[in-house]
Amino acid sequence: MERVRLEFPATDLVHRHRLPVRIGDMNYGRHLGHDAAIGLLHEARVHVFESLGFHEWDVVGHPSVVADLAVQYRAEARWPEALIVDSAIPAAQGRGFHVYQRLWRPADERTVALARVGVVLLDPHTGKPVELPVAFGEALARAKQRGAD
Repeated sequence: MERVRLEFPATDLVHRHRLPVRIGDMNYGRHLGHDAAIGLLHEARVHVFESLGFHEWDVVGHPSVVADLAVQYRAEARWPEALIVDSAIPAAQGRGFHVYQRLWRPADERTVALARVGVVLLDPHTGKPVELPVAFGEALARAKQRGAD
């Protein structure tokens, strides 16, 4: 199996979110578990939508859904470490877009994980993907101009 190395598109950074590793996030190996890492990334992604002026479940009348997810782990994280999730959204292609997320530890600036999440917006009546609303693209452009908080 060929592995494609994910790269974080820093020029498309739109949001930064701080999160702690909670005791319940630990797995039997005594480090951040896969399921917990996905949950932390989801939490940060909800804040990305909010920072753009939308809700994950209502982007100009359309719910967003995860179509695919790729995660690559680069280091371990443990309780009670503080982590930061940087989120970047490059220009949309087709009917969806990618959210790249870098989960990193500020104490040593080490990347814990990189993720690429494929997202589509659905027509709430048909359940089919829709073109991205202009308002969403405009909100992304403003966020990129501001940079991460």
